[in-house]
Amino acid sequence: MMAVVVASAAMMASCSLTLPVNATSNSVGSKVGTAKATGFFHILFFNADASIQSAAKNGGITKISTVDVKHNNVLGILTSYETIVTGE
Repeated sequence: MMAVVVASAAMMASCSLTLPVNATSNSVGSKVGTAKATGFFHILFFNADASIQSAAKNGGITKISTVDVKHNNVLGILTSYETIVTGE
């Protein structure tokens, strides 16, 4: 029984980290755009366009204020990178 509890807890364990990447002198805008890439084992990525350009386009942003990157990892198996852009 204890092994089932430990295995269940391990399978639900994940780590998420959001880091600032860049900031410009543009004023902080009201728009937010995101782009995400998800994959397995850090090598097989799907929806693999998590670029700043895609995030800005998705948010309708032409003047970028800040760029953040969010990395999420579940047991080293499922990994995602999300680029978050703010601006006008």
